[in-house]
Amino acid sequence: MTAVAGVATDTGMLREHNEDRYWMDAARGIFLVVDGVGGQAAGELAAQTAVESIRESLLQANAPVEKRVKTAITRANNRIFQLAQADEEHRGMACVLTLAVVEEGRITIGHVGDSRLYLLWDGAIRKLTCDHSPVGEDEDAGALSEEEAMLHPRRNEVFRDVGSRLREMDEEDFIEIRRCRFREDAALLLCSDGLTDQLTASQVRAIIERYEGDPSRVAAQLVEAANEAGGRDNITALFVAGPKFRGRGGATRPRFGVTRPRGRASRFGGRLAFLTYGVLIAMLVWAALRAARIIT
Repeated sequence: MTAVAGVATDTGMLREHNEDRYWMDAARGIFLVVDGVGGQAAGELAAQTAVESIRESLLQANAPVEKRVKTAITRANNRIFQLAQADEEHRGMACVLTLAVVEEGRITIGHVGDSRLYLLWDGAIRKLTCDHSPVGEDEDAGALSEEEAMLHPRRNEVFRDVGSRLREMDEEDFIEIRRCRFREDAALLLCSDGLTDQLTASQVRAIIERYEGDPSRVAAQLVEAANEAGGRDNITALFVAGPKFRGRGGATRPRFGVTRPRGRASRFGGRLAFLTYGVLIAMLVWAALRAARIIT
């Protein structure tokens, strides 16, 4: 499978710095969105460090995909922590991230924090990651509606991150791993919370359904819509379309109409209509001749 991908990122309407980062290698099926935590230079440094470390690790590793994903995120975590310890100004910096690797028709997701990954298939949108935050947990459990969670004052608090302390790869409360099938007619969206704090899942789906073959345009439209809705945070959208994915806007119609072959029922209906017209004409002729006294 050869997917196509496009990405857009923006500082938003209120922030001065963009602490979001991303990386994609569509040929290898690797897609990553990172959201920095720590403010200004620290958040940017944490996010950029995560991208560089994960890229280096994944391109050099030769192991089963789940182990590669866990190893890459753990190395990024520990490198960020070490940098923070070496510079007082960067103490406490961290990031949240979502990493997806597509191989042999399957997605392996490594996720920490409240960035998200959505799967779109057969007209539906499904969130495959959990938000590692108190508000996100309540939303996933149904205690809060999507709209209530979007407006909650503690929306951006997270209890999992990458970089705030040293980690081991297999710690239970660290990396969330998810796997699922990726069909050729499906699509993925990886995004920072700057997008999903402004747009509901149904609004995201409606924009993606305009897809006409240009994934970068879809990503840009998502970012633009989030800015129009308020743009309270940095916004990043990375859109990945399978080779057979089509949005409603991408549906094509034949240039000329095609006449469908008639079935048995259609042929029978045509014969019945012919017989009916014949009987009617015969009755009219008979009535006219009788009126002329040709027939008594």
